[in-house]
Parts: sequence; C-alpha cells; structure tokens
Amino acid sequence: MKRVIADILLSILLVLLQTTLVGYLSIGTIVPDLTFIWIVYLAIRRGQFTATAAGFLIGLTFDLLSGREGMLGLSALSKSVGGFAAGYFYNENKTFHTLGGYQFIIAVAVASLVQNLIYFIIFLQGAPVSWWDGVVLYGVPSMLYTAVMALMPMFAFGRRYLT
Repeated sequence: MKRVIADILLSILLVLLQTTLVGYLSIGTIVPDLTFIWIVYLAIRRGQFTATAAGFLIGLTFDLLSGREGMLGLSALSKSVGGFAAGYFYNENKTFHTLGGYQFIIAVAVASLVQNLIYFIIFLQGAPVSWWDGVVLYGVPSMLYTAVMALMPMFAFGRRYLT
C-alpha cells in the first residue's frame, strides 16, 4: 500500500513539474516529457496493465492542469497507448538490468514515438500542417529529447542497483 501511495504522490509531483517548470528546459518548442519517462519506468518495473492505467491517469491529470481547450483526454489516450507499448519491455527476470541499461532508453524512445504518433495524428486534425509533418517536426524531436532526459534515471538506477 505504501508503494502505491508513493507512486501516486510521485506521479502528481511529476505532472506539476511538467506543467510548470519543464517549459524552461525547452529547445525551441520541443520539451522533454518527464511524466512519460515515469510511465515507462512503471511499465518495466510493474508491467503493462499498471503502465496503461498510470498513463491514462497521468495524461488526464496533465490535460486538466494544462488548460488546453478542446483536447481533454488526448494526453490520457496517447499516454495510455504509450504505456501499453512500453509494457512490452517488461520482463520480470530482467527488471533491474533493463532499468540500468540501454534497454531503458530504447523503451523510452519506442514508446514515446508511439505516444507522439497517436497524439499528433489526432491533435493536428484540421490544421494546415499535415500529421506527418507534425510527427517529423515535433514528435521525433520530442521523443529524442525525452530519451536523452531518460539517461539520468538510467545512470542513477544503474549505479545504485547494478554495482
């Protein structure tokens, strides 16, 4: 029970950081998605169902706090699908190895690309920019920036548990 409460509190903290302070880390219009790194961590540590549910709840909370009109639920959908995709990297016998190695970065990159595809295909409906241009101009750079930011928890986890 303590673990669940700790996960919920950390999720809320990360959503608050994502909606307030992460904008200062932007490179142009590209920002890393710290909440999604957490969702991938949950997928690798606890499995596909947990990551999907966490992705939905974190995405919905993000939608409610970010204040974007007309798109309520889009982050919830894209993050839950991304969490589902990240769940394929779950292996109960290799959890610590995956979290402390390059596999974590690959999981973040692949699942983030899936999340961004879903997000931009829907978000850009009716916009003068095609969804393909949106994915190439925003989705891929966001995925790369998020994967680079995932190096920090990967190194921290690797140092703590694999040494």
